[in-house]
Amino acid sequence: MVLGRRLRQLRERAGVSYEQAARAVEVTALTVRRMEKAEVGLRIPYVRELLRTYGVPATELEDFLALAREANRPGWWHTYRDVLPDWFRVYVSLESEAAVIRLYEPQYVPGLLQTPDYAAALLRVGFPNASEEDLARRVSLRLRRQELLAEPEAPTLWAILEETVLRRPVGGPAVMRAQIDRLTEALGSPRVRIQIMRLAAGPHPGAYGPFHFFRFGFSELPDVVYTESLAGAQYLERPADVVTYLEVLDRMSVQAEPVDRTRDILAALREEL
Repeated sequence: MVLGRRLRQLRERAGVSYEQAARAVEVTALTVRRMEKAEVGLRIPYVRELLRTYGVPATELEDFLALAREANRPGWWHTYRDVLPDWFRVYVSLESEAAVIRLYEPQYVPGLLQTPDYAAALLRVGFPNASEEDLARRVSLRLRRQELLAEPEAPTLWAILEETVLRRPVGGPAVMRAQIDRLTEALGSPRVRIQIMRLAAGPHPGAYGPFHFFRFGFSELPDVVYTESLAGAQYLERPADVVTYLEVLDRMSVQAEPVDRTRDILAALREEL
């Protein structure tokens, strides 16, 4: 996505139209558009010729090609393609590159903070006909995603959870106690912030379903909002849409319990189990 946007910037700066760029590499203008939108892979011979057409110096050209080769290499999640839907691969990619992840979850603990037993219990419900081997693969994928939070350049994770998330029994009391312990442990990281939206808080502006907000460390990448349904997902990039969700998150963060109350709330809920 970053390189596609850089290609567009270079083309526009050079005053080259889509049609002119397409003729330079003997493809259609639509193909050039799709390259810039990261809808197709960046074929190195095409990229090299486009950069020459845009007047990019030889030294910068080679640096760009090196980045393009890196971008074309499959992500670690490629090995889980047997249990990773096409529509969710984009999510894992965005999650892996985000500098900030803010999210609202009304039903379940976010995948990045789930214990193996909690994840397995949810996946058994979501995939009732799956084999034990398949379920184990899905749990392994979820746990592999969590390694992101232990990396030196881990993103800031700010989650707002409905109180019902912690009261909904998933896998039994022992599983829930361990899951609450995992959330409490996560609070020890300076990069993790968890707020609880109490039932007593009443209605709030985000009560339409879960959504996740991503912000990146690249100026070329816009903020992205992710929402999902039973049949797939939607990725929103239009600034007006993203701002709407971001404003809702800000309002909800004021309405939810303060972060410094989360540890006490978790302890009290654990005592009830």
